[in-house]
Amino acid sequence: MDRKRKSVTNGDATVKKSQAELTYMPGFGNEFSTECLPGVLPEGQNNPQRCPYGLYAEQLSGTAFTAPRVSNQRTWLYRIRPSVVHQPYNPLDEGFFSDDYTTAPPNPQQMRWKPFDIPTTGNVDFVEGIRTVAGAGDPTTRYGAAIHIYACNANMGQRVFYNADGDFLIVPQQGTLVITTEMGRMEVDPNELCVIQQGIRFKIDVRGPSRGYILEVWGNHFVLPNLGPIGANGLANPRDFQTPTAWFEDLEVEHTIISKFQNKLFTAKQGNSPFDVVGWHGNYAPYKYNFKNFMVINATSFDHADPSIFTVLTCPGAVEGTALCDFVIFPPRWAVQDHTFRPPYYHRNCMSEFMGLIYGNYEAKEDEFLPGGASLHSMMTPHGPDVKCFNTASTETLKPVRVADNTQAFMFESSLSLKTTRWAQEVCQKLDDSYWKCWQTLPKRFNPNNKTNYKTVKKSS
Repeated sequence: MDRKRKSVTNGDATVKKSQAELTYMPGFGNEFSTECLPGVLPEGQNNPQRCPYGLYAEQLSGTAFTAPRVSNQRTWLYRIRPSVVHQPYNPLDEGFFSDDYTTAPPNPQQMRWKPFDIPTTGNVDFVEGIRTVAGAGDPTTRYGAAIHIYACNANMGQRVFYNADGDFLIVPQQGTLVITTEMGRMEVDPNELCVIQQGIRFKIDVRGPSRGYILEVWGNHFVLPNLGPIGANGLANPRDFQTPTAWFEDLEVEHTIISKFQNKLFTAKQGNSPFDVVGWHGNYAPYKYNFKNFMVINATSFDHADPSIFTVLTCPGAVEGTALCDFVIFPPRWAVQDHTFRPPYYHRNCMSEFMGLIYGNYEAKEDEFLPGGASLHSMMTPHGPDVKCFNTASTETLKPVRVADNTQAFMFESSLSLKTTRWAQEVCQKLDDSYWKCWQTLPKRFNPNNKTNYKTVKKSS
């Protein structure tokens, strides 16, 4: 049990641990226990008549009470005041989130966005800097997803956010995020992700201008993909996920609580910090993961393996084996296949594929797909390598080579037919209208009288 982290407030003086001293608990989906003072967590029960230190017991449920034990998620919080101590909610007119993808005209065209702008004037915090790119489904029916970008340059201060609709998977592209949650604090850098589940209150401070991507899911939570014949180890190993240890502040200062509820924002005032959880135990808590720890699986004989081998997290859908959303990365690795077109193949997919680039050059489109930008290949819309990539990969000498060094691309893949917002199609002015041209000069190569370009793979006896 961890007892290392706390913040003690006397009047207006708050003594806090430095960021360098942030500590985490390893593991994915564990039953964690962590406290800032000895004996905060009740022994043998969850909600005693009187909690130690005069704290309140509050349960945060991430699944139905009757969900199977293997998937049941909840956490008990022991806090200075229960979270119900706030004033009435009022609508927030600022339209940071959008669900106009439900009314915007559909567009099956391949889409690519140039890097989204980061604010250069004024103060824009994380919540103010969120813009919705695409989505499908409805949080009121508890099934669907949305993709957002964020671009900000200011801390949230006494503004605190929670998502009543679903979970956030946040992928920083530029700038470090210092995230304070009810369960503790995390520092999340580019080439890492964090997941903050439905209902958990948090605020984000930034270290300089920041930009990144958000995948929001409604109706289920992210889990590790099954490994099947890969075995017991590989891909994202559970031990490499990190959950923050308990941290609290006893701060009598007005805070603004921002709730995202049914895709709209509401605010409520409360007179104390919501980060007053002195200890907690359970398996429903935020976590982070560093992509450098991903154990890559790849083809070693021939053919380009399906990108599902790069899945970090999956949010299960209604059909077994078909994800509501997958989070996939394309990390540095070796390519060694014989007699193979090694880049991603040409493809039409029953899934929607949204890609982002954290840094470097993506192998299939090295020139125009830039860090901080994105692409969307909608359901059954053709896509694949551009002309330059095809010509190079079709003629190069096949020898073991490194792929994607100093590069990190990722994909949000969904079984939903995503629709883009008007902001993504028009307002942001980042949509590359010439994207489709990168395939137009692919030549006709067919010659019914010449089979010499094809060489069979020699299989060992």
